[in-house]
Order: sequence, then structure tokens, then C-alpha cells
Amino acid sequence: MSNEANIRQILLEYKKKEKEITNFMRHKMPSHAGKIAKDHFQENFRRGGFVNNGLQRWPKSKRELSDGKSAAAKYKTLLSARDHLYSSIRYAPEEGKVTVFNNVKYAPVHNWGGTVSPTVTPRMRKFAWWKFYSGGGKGKPDDPDARFWKNLALTKKTKLNIRVPQRQFLGESKELDEKLRNKLDSEVEKIMFK
Repeated sequence: MSNEANIRQILLEYKKKEKEITNFMRHKMPSHAGKIAKDHFQENFRRGGFVNNGLQRWPKSKRELSDGKSAAAKYKTLLSARDHLYSSIRYAPEEGKVTVFNNVKYAPVHNWGGTVSPTVTPRMRKFAWWKFYSGGGKGKPDDPDARFWKNLALTKKTKLNIRVPQRQFLGESKELDEKLRNKLDSEVEKIMFK
């Protein structure tokens, strides 16, 4: 085989590999990237903070700080028995890209922080009394949890302003970028050397 034939063969192989890599990038990598990102963001919940240049811990929730005896007190910040926010992280792969999102209506206020202003309804007051009495609040005037529920039940306000601190769980992350780069490198290497 002549040098010219060798060069042609190498170029053909290169073009074939280039097509495989392009196909992988457009059609398969978005799904891989979405799964990696979802796992990374869910890990933020388990670790209690946002991982970007190390762990940025979230402010503790009131239930964590109150040393309550309720079932809810055993869960970490943003986690619960239902784990609705945690389990609602989704991804939608498209050609050449992926979108990672959480459609829970209260996700943005947790991710970026802010103020919510719910209307105080009779049903909310009834629930507040139930929480007060079910937690044994009647005999615990110094318990901050009991005080909160009693104040909510007795408030004359029709709207509340509740400040929610930022507890970011979605967003850009150096560690996530590194995971994605490692996945891409390993998959391209498999294509090139198979």
C-alpha cells in the first residue's frame, strides 16, 4: 500500500470518527448531561447546600433550629417525607442541548430567595391552631414553633410577608462542568479508539 493510499485510509477513518462524535454530541450527550446534572443537583439536597467551588451550605430551617420532636424535625433543609422539590428536578434533552428544570411553583423562591405574601384564610388559621395543639403548644409558651403557630392563628393581618432565604439547588457549578467534561472526554475516547 502506498503512502497516498494510507493517507486516504486515515482520512476516511477520521471522517467516520468525526461523524460518530458529531452524532454523539447532538443526540446522546444531551441525555447523558441531563442525567449527570439531575444527579448533581439532587446531591445538593443530600449535602445541605449548593456545590460550586466547594459546598456552599444553606441556612438552617427553623424546624432544624428548634430541636422539635415532630416527625418533620428529622429532615434536613428542603427535604421532607414527600421530597417533592427534590424529586421534581427534570431534564429535557434536545438536539445538541439539554434543559434542566424544576416546575414546582415554590422552587424559584427557594433557589433565589425572596418574599412570599400568602393570604391568611380561615382554613389557614384552623390549620395553625391544629399545629399549635398537635405539637403540645398549649403548655409550651417558650417553644418558638408553638409561638409561631399561635401567632399565625391569632393574627389580624390578611396578608403575610414571609422572607425566604436563598437555598440554591440549581445553577452553574464548577464541579458539574468538570463531571460533564469528564463524561464527554471518556465517550469521545471510546469512539476514537474502538
